[in-house]
Amino acid sequence: MTSSHNPVMQTYARLPVAFVRGEGAYIWDQEGRRYLDALSGIAVNTLGHAHPKLVQALSHQVGQLIHTSNLYEVPLQTALAQRLVELSGMTNVFFCNSGLEANEAALKLARKHGYNKGLPAAKTIVFEGAFHGRSIATLSATANAKVHKGFAPLVEGFVRLPLNQIDQVRQAVSQDPSITAIFLESIQGEGGIQPAHLDFLRQLRALCDEYDVLLMLDEVQCGIGRTGKWFAHQWADIKPDVMPLAKGLGSGVPIGAVVAHGKAASLFEPGNHGTTFGGNPLAMQAGLTTLQAIEEEGLLQNATDRGEQILGRLRARLDGTKGLREIRGKGLMIGIELEAPCADLVKTALAKGLLINVTADRVVRLLPPLIIDAQQADVIADMVSDLIIDFQAK
Repeated sequence: MTSSHNPVMQTYARLPVAFVRGEGAYIWDQEGRRYLDALSGIAVNTLGHAHPKLVQALSHQVGQLIHTSNLYEVPLQTALAQRLVELSGMTNVFFCNSGLEANEAALKLARKHGYNKGLPAAKTIVFEGAFHGRSIATLSATANAKVHKGFAPLVEGFVRLPLNQIDQVRQAVSQDPSITAIFLESIQGEGGIQPAHLDFLRQLRALCDEYDVLLMLDEVQCGIGRTGKWFAHQWADIKPDVMPLAKGLGSGVPIGAVVAHGKAASLFEPGNHGTTFGGNPLAMQAGLTTLQAIEEEGLLQNATDRGEQILGRLRARLDGTKGLREIRGKGLMIGIELEAPCADLVKTALAKGLLINVTADRVVRLLPPLIIDAQQADVIADMVSDLIIDFQAK
């Protein structure tokens, strides 16, 4: 007996398309139609689709070992942690399965720091426009009212402030000794590709040092080479105390990580935190292979070059377009903000063979895989420009 009822819980308003295979920056649906992927699974498919190095490494790993449990040593964990420590200049790593889990671990570190300071009701500063996840704690840290709706009461202990306003942050920290952490995305992704200004990040670092407060930089979406550096905060030449990672680290294999430094590196003790699947050999191999391919193939420079190419072409094509507010971004993390809500552009782009996204209602978000070439970058910029010009002309 068959039924038309879909047994998958309807937590997404899915687009009417299903993909079956991919290669490089392209992906094919069930009908065999090809699409240029300018979203890469929301900044996940760092190496595009079916990258030969990733396919080979994961195929070999599946034939060796997928999971053992964190009750035992996992050598690939040590190898990936060492690589992340080298790239970040930080101290140690906890592995989990997603950005949400990484951010949850960061929030627990903030609470533990407060507990160690004798503050049982520690608070964390978060920011307007932020998105940190959909668990009860991370949605409480998130600024989106749509995410909050229906899930009250929210977790207490968050102080929300405007982004890039250092005077307000300094006032809060200096007047409230229960604040033990400042938590923000180096570049807000879901919030509309809104960057924390480099001077603001430097000022936060100095403020945290002055008041013994943890600086926690969420690099879940903007990390792993997306902006042209390994981590977006490195453009400010600073180092956080806590850095959650996920999305692009495994090129499609579920993975999360929390990198810690200084006093944050020793806050967790045995029994304080854990995970069943986190740090499994398959995910660790995906992370190692991703970082290796980025380095071997010069993908940091490619992200910079292709990002500048797309931004330049968008600005040239859209100059003077009515209803255009701003084109912004770094590397292959780009947002085009319009004056009017533009969610319909996603379906229009899909019909033309392009995968994009609209976030914060009015921002066209581009997150192509780091392997795109110059020709594909031009196609993305031209197709998006045409979409926006046609949309604004209506």
